[in-house]
Amino acid sequence: MQELILIRPTSEYASQIVEYRQEFLDAGDSMDGMGPLRRISNPEEYIQICLDHEDPLKVPSHLVPATQFFFIRKSDNRLVGMIQVRHCFNDYLEKYAGHIGYSVRPSERRNGYAKEMLKMALPFCREIGIDKVMITCIDGNIGSERTILANGGVYEYTIHEPNNNEDLKRFWITL
Repeated sequence: MQELILIRPTSEYASQIVEYRQEFLDAGDSMDGMGPLRRISNPEEYIQICLDHEDPLKVPSHLVPATQFFFIRKSDNRLVGMIQVRHCFNDYLEKYAGHIGYSVRPSERRNGYAKEMLKMALPFCREIGIDKVMITCIDGNIGSERTILANGGVYEYTIHEPNNNEDLKRFWITL
């Protein structure tokens, strides 16, 4: 596999953030693991919010502290994925979403990027004191399920999420 890195959001990727967001909007795809990118089109504002959300004193009360990472392919410095690590749970995350959300740019899928990105994020989870990671995927999303299983995920059960009317498979990865 090509050399890939996880980095925190920076202005260097502002134009790619815009392209990444648009690619998901054009595909009508969910924007998992991107934080507030669906509702924020200004990349500099998005970057600042991501950085602010790492600080428990700056994160809005309805959210939890989270660290946003960009997954960069070094050969062409291309933003190919995003992954968000939530440092703890609120009621919704504990029931439906888990510690980690991630996405791979639609044009870059089926290259093993999600599997590698999740693998690279797990040591960070350990660093911030998470010893057992909960992660979910939509029932029927075979690619995401394989990604989770390949990283040690153990299926717990499937739960119905009423807001989006979807069934979510819950997995745990012990670090």
